Amino acid sequence: MSDYFNETHEQVRLTARKFIETHVLPHIDNWEEAGEFPREIYQKAGDAGLLGIGFPEALGGVGEGDIFMKVAASEELMRSTSGGFVASIGSLDIGLPPVAKWAKKEIRDQIVPPVLRGEKIAALAVTEPGGGSDVASLKTRAVKDGDHYIVNGSKTFITSGTRADHYTVAVRTGGEGHGGISLLLIDHDMPGFSTGTRLRKMGWWASDTAELFFEDCRVPADRLIGAENAGFIAIMSNFLAERLSLSIMAYMTAQLAYEAAMHYVKERKAFGRPVSGFQVTRHKLVDMATQIDIAREYTYRCAALMQAGKNPIKQVAMAKNFSVDVCEKVTREAVQLFGGMGFMRESVVERLYRDAKILSIGGGTTEIMKELIAKQIRL
Repeated sequence: MSDYFNETHEQVRLTARKFIETHVLPHIDNWEEAGEFPREIYQKAGDAGLLGIGFPEALGGVGEGDIFMKVAASEELMRSTSGGFVASIGSLDIGLPPVAKWAKKEIRDQIVPPVLRGEKIAALAVTEPGGGSDVASLKTRAVKDGDHYIVNGSKTFITSGTRADHYTVAVRTGGEGHGGISLLLIDHDMPGFSTGTRLRKMGWWASDTAELFFEDCRVPADRLIGAENAGFIAIMSNFLAERLSLSIMAYMTAQLAYEAAMHYVKERKAFGRPVSGFQVTRHKLVDMATQIDIAREYTYRCAALMQAGKNPIKQVAMAKNFSVDVCEKVTREAVQLFGGMGFMRESVVERLYRDAKILSIGGGTTEIMKELIAKQIRL
């Protein structure tokens, strides 16, 4: 029903759908229990062209600037029913853009194409044990030593943390506050770098999430991304696309829960008739459908503003908060409609309900989004 998508977008959607149906859905339950999925899935996604969306053709991507191509692919990837899978397969979308935009040409040309082919994995490392949304207070420090930086500190909650090959790492090269932050590209095999074991989480089980440690880690100075002490701007510019992506994940998580509930209440009988025959059930499903449609369409509007070259900080923050709120409500109601089965691990709505919670935390918490909105409306 949307006017935002063209024939090319629909071809991308079909490609992503086939990828999920062929390579992911038959195995996703096992991957969830294992806490990871095989590395070769990255290459299959790369072969399908799904990892290159939004990146320059000169670097092996499929082209920049078409936001709705990314929206179409993202919606279909969520059909995996696993937010953790989508987060990990898409960790390049937050780790790689600063490299593609601001890294030195020889570094960019060396790093970006293999990641887009799925041969290497890229991740973003900003969050620290002492602070998450307060990026300006990060403590990991990088000190210039000749033609290297010496990095000391740690990061936590890093998606693709244990098995990424390249990390875009936020470090402090200057004084306190946002003006002293830089970005460094650090490889997994650099001396002084190590990772912890995979972290055990409430949701996103298929996502490899870990702590990172830097102990006198020597990083060549040419791995500086952009200008020294200008990293905060790069991080903030990255957040807009990340928050739009999280909004998509939220309304699609809700959509999947709604669809599962719709199917279940038509099959499940109580007191001699299908559960769908009760008015209270129908009204719940109507409310769920209404909220999902509004969240989706407002997110599309934000994507259209970005497509037009705008910087809709307020609108994207609103979209994220609203979509996440809808997601939490709809997944909760879906579990309720499933009754006891909704509490079972074999039920897809159980997974969706668990996965919903992180969306109000990642990419900036709900509270931080409200502060951003307050500033934009001059409160």
